[in-house]
Amino acid sequence: MVTIIGSGIGEKDFSKIDTDLNSFDTIVCDKSFKEKRKNLLKLSLKEAKEFILKNRDKNIAYIVSGSPLFYSAASFICQKIQNCKIVNNTSSLEYLLLKLKIPFQKVSVLSLHGREKSDLNELLRGEYTFILCDKESVFKLRKDLYWVRDKIETYLGYKMGCLDEEIKKIDLFRDDFNTKEPHVLLIKRNFERKDSSLDDKDFEKERGMITKKYKRELSLAHLKLSSNLLLWDVGAGSGSCSIEAFVRFKTRSILFEKNPKRVEMIKRNLEKHNVLAAEVIEGRAEDFFEKKASPDRVLIGGGGEGVIRKIPFLFDILNDKGIILINLVSLKHLSLAILILQEAGIDYEVISLSLTTYKNSLKISEPEREIFWIKIEK
Repeated sequence: MVTIIGSGIGEKDFSKIDTDLNSFDTIVCDKSFKEKRKNLLKLSLKEAKEFILKNRDKNIAYIVSGSPLFYSAASFICQKIQNCKIVNNTSSLEYLLLKLKIPFQKVSVLSLHGREKSDLNELLRGEYTFILCDKESVFKLRKDLYWVRDKIETYLGYKMGCLDEEIKKIDLFRDDFNTKEPHVLLIKRNFERKDSSLDDKDFEKERGMITKKYKRELSLAHLKLSSNLLLWDVGAGSGSCSIEAFVRFKTRSILFEKNPKRVEMIKRNLEKHNVLAAEVIEGRAEDFFEKKASPDRVLIGGGGEGVIRKIPFLFDILNDKGIILINLVSLKHLSLAILILQEAGIDYEVISLSLTTYKNSLKISEPEREIFWIKIEK
């Protein structure tokens, strides 16, 4: 029989375990625990999994920090061993919320411990977000939360349950942060989170420099977006496409725009709509392509001939199952793009879109400029 036991919050020892450990043939724990026993094996996570699965018929206690039911190896072991026993204990989440007197139902939870990026589905979904961190997490969060930096409150939990524990309010962006050991953060969202589509009037823009609502929604539909994908928005204009992509689908984005005035408008729009995980690049987009993480989706709405000639390069760096959607209004650029794609041997499809809207109870029609889409799937 395998029994998975939580050690609770505090020092890495067995002092908070209310179970007779002498009844087990072998006790397994992480190498960071301070205990010493004859029948104790201190193993890495990988070694512990291998040992327990190989010796599942023996009487083994596997001790994990905090609660076995909260971001521990217990979930993996339970999937492999159906009849294992769980002995629960206090998790870091329970401990911090009780200290701060915050109801569980107001909190979403995610882990950045050992992870490359945060899950935008969970980040700031609840009024509070509890985050398991490592020493790199703060720097990742500063990037993801930059556009809402003045609309959040942050609490640090460090060495919780120990004599030198720290639970305090911090400024995530301005305080020096030298905590290297695992810690937790609790972030309070002081704004309303939107999930529905936006209207053109919701954006600051130059006259005509916006992908209008219907075309914007069709563009996003063709991109087949889902949460946490990285969207490159080339010739971003007002930023409307990337902003709506985040609001509706919770995507990440890099917005490329060479016009300084529009760049400043993009920044104000990002702040207005509380967008997460968005980076703005000012200058000729093609000068930055090789310096950024490979995209899952690329939306080209501007950039001129220089960007069009870079389409084969964008296709090469596009992640598997990625999509490029190119918006074109001139036959000259359409012909050039098709010629470049044919020479590169890249499959594509062309879509022509013409829309007419009406005002004043259908008395006045307003035809919109015809556009061409080139869609490329990898």
